[in-house]
Amino acid sequence: MMRSFRRQTAGFAREQRGAVTVFGLFLLAGSLAVGGLALDIANAYRIRTQLQVAGDAAGHAALVVREFNSPSVAKAKAMEIANVHLPAAKYGNVLREEDIIFGHWDGDKEEFDPDPNAFDAVMVSTARAQDRHNSVSTYLLRFAGIDLLNVRRLSVFTTYLPSCLEEGIVGEDEVVIQSGNHFMPGFCVHSNDFATLSSGNTFEDGTVISMPDKRDLGIPSSGMTSNDGLAEALRDGSYLLRIVNRVDDIIAGVQDSSSVYYPDYIDSSIAISLNRNAKLDEDAFEEGRIHTINCISPQQKTAIHAGTVLKDVVIWTNCEMKFGEGVVLQDVVIVNESTSTKSFNTASGLQIGKDDSCATGGGAQLVTKGGVSIPAQLSMYGGQILAVGDISFEAEADGIEGASIVSGGRVEGSSGATMGFCDGAGMENNFEAEYFRLAF
Repeated sequence: MMRSFRRQTAGFAREQRGAVTVFGLFLLAGSLAVGGLALDIANAYRIRTQLQVAGDAAGHAALVVREFNSPSVAKAKAMEIANVHLPAAKYGNVLREEDIIFGHWDGDKEEFDPDPNAFDAVMVSTARAQDRHNSVSTYLLRFAGIDLLNVRRLSVFTTYLPSCLEEGIVGEDEVVIQSGNHFMPGFCVHSNDFATLSSGNTFEDGTVISMPDKRDLGIPSSGMTSNDGLAEALRDGSYLLRIVNRVDDIIAGVQDSSSVYYPDYIDSSIAISLNRNAKLDEDAFEEGRIHTINCISPQQKTAIHAGTVLKDVVIWTNCEMKFGEGVVLQDVVIVNESTSTKSFNTASGLQIGKDDSCATGGGAQLVTKGGVSIPAQLSMYGGQILAVGDISFEAEADGIEGASIVSGGRVEGSSGATMGFCDGAGMENNFEAEYFRLAF
C-alpha cells in the first residue's frame, strides 16, 4: 500500500500536463495589467484633452469679457463657458472661481504674476481630482489598487496688439502705396485684401508688407527689383479689424468720463457748443474741455481756421470738417459722425501730434464714421487716423514718425515720404482693441 502511494505521488510530481494552463494564468494577469494600464491611461489622456479645451475656452472668454467688465463678471463668463464644455452635472466642478486668476505674463521667463486688477493675462486651472470629488475612475488599474486618477490642466491667455495695428498703414480693402517712400524698420503696411505698390520704394530690414496671400501683391513688372527690400518684407497674414468696429463706442466714450476712451487731459465732461460757421481757432476752444459742432444736414460743413494750434481738447462733430493750412493738433481727439467720404479733409499742411521725437504725450487722434482726404503735406507724430471709410493722404517728406492709419475701406497713400517708427512710444493715447492668444 505504501509503495503504491509513493509511486502515485512521484508520478504526480513528474506530471507536466496542465503546466501551460498555469503559465497562461500568469500571462492573463500580466496582460490584464498592461491592458488596464493602457486603457486607463488612454482614458486619462482623453479627460486631459477635455480639460485643456475647456480651460482654453474659459481663459479666452475671461480675458475678452475682462476688457470692459469687472473681474467677477469675467470669471462668471469663464465658468459658464467651461460648463458648456464639461457640464457640472456630469463632470463636477472642473472649474471654480478661485481657479481663475488675473495677472501679468512674462513670456520670456514663462512666469505668471497674479494681479486681481489686471486686464492683460489670465491663468485658468481645470481639474478632475479627489479634492473636488470628481476624479477619474479606473477600469482595470483598480486590480492593482489604483481606483482613482487625478487629472489637472493649466491655461494662460494673454492680450497683445499686432504691430501693424499699433504702428502702420492698415486697410480692410486694397492698400495703395505710391513711389519713392522710405520705410523704416518696424513700420508695417497691411491689407486684408491686397496691396499695390509703385516703384522706387525702400523697405529696410524689419519692415512688414502683409496681406492674406502675398502672391496677390500688385506691382509693376520691375517691382521686385525696383522696390529695395520688398521681397524680404512680404508676409502672409490677416487681421479682424476690431478697432474699426468700435468707432461708435469711441465716439460716445470720449464724452463719457466713466469710459476707457475718455482722455485724461479733459477736466469736465460738460460740453461747450460751438457754431459751425464761427471762426474756429485757438480762441474758440478751451483747454481741458469737450466741444461740440453740430450740423443739421449731411451737406453742411465746418472748418478749423488756418494756423490754429489745438491742445488738450476733444471735439465732437457730425459735419464734414476741413482743416485750414498749418493746423496742428496736440493732445487732441476729434470724432466725427459724418459718413461723408471727406468727413475730414484739408487742402494741405495738417499736423497730427507733436513733433517731439517719439516722446510721451502730445499725440492726437482723428476718428470718423466716414472717409478722410488729405491730398498734401500730412505730418503725423504719435498720431492716429481711424476711419470706417476710405483714407487717402499725401505725407510730407519727413512727416511720419509714429503713425497708425486704419481704414475699414481702402487706403491710398503717399509718395516721397519717410515712414518713421516709434515702437509705440508717444502713441499711448491711440485707440486700440486688444487681441488674445494662448501663451501657455
